[in-house]
Amino acid sequence: MGSKPFASSEDLEDTEEVLEILADGVYALTAGGDPTVGAIEGEDFLVCFEARATPYMAGLWLDTLRAHTDKPVRYLVLSHYHAVRTLGAAAFDAGDVVAHDNTRDLIAERGMEDWASEAGRMPRLFRGAETIPGLTWPTLTFSDRITIDLGGARGALELVYLGRGHTMGDIVAWLPDRRILFAGDLVESEAALYTGDAYHLDWMTTTLDRVRALGAETLVGGRGRVVREGEVDHAIAQTRRFLVVLKDAVAAVQRRAGTIKEAFDAAREALAPTFGGWPIFEHTLPFDVQRMWDELAGADPRVWTAERDRALWEELQA
Repeated sequence: MGSKPFASSEDLEDTEEVLEILADGVYALTAGGDPTVGAIEGEDFLVCFEARATPYMAGLWLDTLRAHTDKPVRYLVLSHYHAVRTLGAAAFDAGDVVAHDNTRDLIAERGMEDWASEAGRMPRLFRGAETIPGLTWPTLTFSDRITIDLGGARGALELVYLGRGHTMGDIVAWLPDRRILFAGDLVESEAALYTGDAYHLDWMTTTLDRVRALGAETLVGGRGRVVREGEVDHAIAQTRRFLVVLKDAVAAVQRRAGTIKEAFDAAREALAPTFGGWPIFEHTLPFDVQRMWDELAGADPRVWTAERDRALWEELQA
């Protein structure tokens, strides 16, 4: 093991959670570098966005939400397949669990490995792990777009696939009448990006272009604070800049036939002045560099296992 603790394995302190009411019946719970969750009220039901890592942790979020609404959860929307976003689904008793077609495929292909990997990296997020009944399986999937009629004068909620990015199955939840976007991990607001399953080259170009083209006035990222009009384009640009700087640093080392350790050191030097103080920067960087290295070499995302996590950490952080 290197001199630094593995990932967030020793990050055991609670973070401050902030409930924001973005509009009538639209909620976001932020917690710094921890995953953000949200909810949108329909006329007589709820749409919840993200499930947290365990039913116990999801239940804490629902307790907060229930101070504002007692409507039943008809839809639970999963932005992508990662365990910290999906394994708490049982707490919601949702009528449908909604995700992209590719997300269902990724759960089938690597869901168990991702569960073990993420629980090892971030044990604090997996409090109440004994309440997880197993992998979360979507009951409703789509390839392009689904529109949910919220009823009455509440308008519609659009669930949209904008292209490959953080994974190959990320979706966003868009309230066009209110210009509010739940972007999942396609955009982070002053929190470091995790890109271990990413398609960086699509993400930094066409996918983020499509996010920006929606014209959101309020954006809820996967981590970090909610950003509002005047800040949305900046948050998208920051996300893009992280990806571009990472790519340029890793590509330069590859071009001179350097090593993955040299690429890690170069990426850290390039990114740290702007992004080094952001939550989970040190946690994510080894996995980001390895995936960028693989993508630039033409490889699809490999499965992260707990064993592979530890081996890479030792190689790059020692």
